[in-house]
Amino acid sequence: MASSDHDTDSASSAATGDASRHGASTAGRRKPVRRRSRVARVWRALSSPFYRYRNAGIIHGVRVGLAMLVSIFATTGIDIPHGIWASVTLLVVIGGLQHHGNIRKKAAERALGTVLGALIGLTLIVVQALTGFTWLTYSLMAIVAAVCSYYAIGKAGYVPLLTAITMCIVAGHGDNLIDTGLWRTLNVMIGIVIALAFSFALPLHATYSWRYRLADNLREIARIYAQVVSGAHVDTDVQVETFRRLNARLVQLRALMPSVAKEIDVPLARLEQVQRLHRSLLSSLEMMSTGLGNYEQRLVRVAFAGRSACVREALLATARALRFGGTRHPEAAARALRAGVLESASGGLGGAGGFGGAGGSGESGESGESGESGESGESGESGESGESGESGESGESGSSSGGVPGAVPESSPAGLPCAAPLAAQGAAPLAPEMQGPYWLEQRFEEQVGQLRALLLETEPKWNIERAHMHRMV
Repeated sequence: MASSDHDTDSASSAATGDASRHGASTAGRRKPVRRRSRVARVWRALSSPFYRYRNAGIIHGVRVGLAMLVSIFATTGIDIPHGIWASVTLLVVIGGLQHHGNIRKKAAERALGTVLGALIGLTLIVVQALTGFTWLTYSLMAIVAAVCSYYAIGKAGYVPLLTAITMCIVAGHGDNLIDTGLWRTLNVMIGIVIALAFSFALPLHATYSWRYRLADNLREIARIYAQVVSGAHVDTDVQVETFRRLNARLVQLRALMPSVAKEIDVPLARLEQVQRLHRSLLSSLEMMSTGLGNYEQRLVRVAFAGRSACVREALLATARALRFGGTRHPEAAARALRAGVLESASGGLGGAGGFGGAGGSGESGESGESGESGESGESGESGESGESGESGESGESGSSSGGVPGAVPESSPAGLPCAAPLAAQGAAPLAPEMQGPYWLEQRFEEQVGQLRALLLETEPKWNIERAHMHRMV
């Protein structure tokens, strides 16, 4: 028997040694991974939208500096008279604007104002040359300036203001020569063309800034929501600073909306709806975190122990869709958003997202964001969707309402699979002390579902990576 065991051990050792040698030889034959060249790494960084978003100021400064050099060489460098106006126009069009949509709008307005102002200025020069009445020229210039100023305080105020400015540049006080006016008009057009050309070099799209800032806020909202539901203590000063940061991003998103609407051809009213839901989420969250007493917060935590993981994952999946777009797969963002809107029978939201799903972001009794940026590739919550009879969040998306007086059984309204309506048919009425906290929590869930549905509707527009790939195909 001992001899048999010894032979078995020897055979096992020999087999292990052969496997080790085979693995070593295979590893030796494996081709070394080729590292990208320095130029390739730099180009990959520059072509990354997120890199351009993080370094927008540097890129914009370098771009304007190079455009200034080109304007100098294209005018003064070849002895075009009054070439300084090309550089002035360049700075007016592109100097204070970094986003592609704004630059296009400003260039179009600058071109229109320049053409109108140049025509008026040349007309004044002709009038002065034919009549010789200086006061007539001055009076006409004053009338044009008054009319332009009247319209300059309106919606399209830049065009009439620029018309009056260009009129003065071209005509002076009526004493300029007509060839001087023509040269200045030409230089202004050269400056506009150079500004437009450089706006297409490493373009800084307002859409990316809008997406990334909205994604940052949704991640922050998910983190605060998890803290509120789990009952984690948050210092008052920290909470005030957090909401100040959220509101600052909200204001920045408002400023970006006109440029985003022009870049992706989405009605501004649609972006206003997203902004309104975003603002409502912040208001509801602030009421949940500061407007409820300890007793009401405890009732909310018990009543929504199971659904909180679902709502939090919906927020994180939406943030991932906005952040990554179609960088991995052109349809990934749409699938991530569609998972929460259409899969009303499932227990999780992250299954088809393509951004790591909910596998790494389900809550397991902690309030931290354990799976916010991780991409585990799993789909849905780690547990099952049935009710477990426990109120803790141990991976299951179901919960029991046995510990809550008068709690409403869970069902699935549109938007979030695990969200329950305020009054389900056949359900027991809510206890009086539960109605306020329950309604506030339910309203928050509805707003999350509405925001996801609206972003899904407009996803083919704001997902620039997907749109670009479709154009290439």
